Amino acid sequence: MVETKETVGDAYALAVFQALRQLQQAADVHSKRLSRYGGLTPLQQLVLRILAVEKSITASQLAGFVSLSAASLSGVLERLESRGLLSRRRDAQDRRRQWLHLEEAGQQALEEAPALLPEHVLRRFAGLAEWERHAILATLLRAAELFHAPEWLAEEDEAAGDER
Repeated sequence: MVETKETVGDAYALAVFQALRQLQQAADVHSKRLSRYGGLTPLQQLVLRILAVEKSITASQLAGFVSLSAASLSGVLERLESRGLLSRRRDAQDRRRQWLHLEEAGQQALEEAPALLPEHVLRRFAGLAEWERHAILATLLRAAELFHAPEWLAEEDEAAGDER
């Protein structure tokens, strides 16, 4: 068989899809464990961890950090706020702007929550050379960038009820 641009592209597409599928399956399994043992979904935990680092952030800034629209993030914030894990405070100068803050209960929930990544992954990752950890992170970030859907496509998916 003669390799053409299309067959090489197809081979890469298949290999990339298989690798993504393996990552997705592993992430799904770990997500279920996180929810079961920590009481927080991975997204909720991510939101709280960002608030722990950023201290004070707006919902639109947070949406950018977690790659969600403000509308999609709204429900997550409402659930966390109803549990007393975060609070919203109006800006003194601009009443339209709300600042998100991690509450003490949110900090406690983070301390009790399992790690965002499986322990065996963290151990293996820690055992790699620093250059290799940087290379893996750079590759994952680049892959995420490549897969980032145009804004109009993401809006169509959300309108169709695409859950993340």
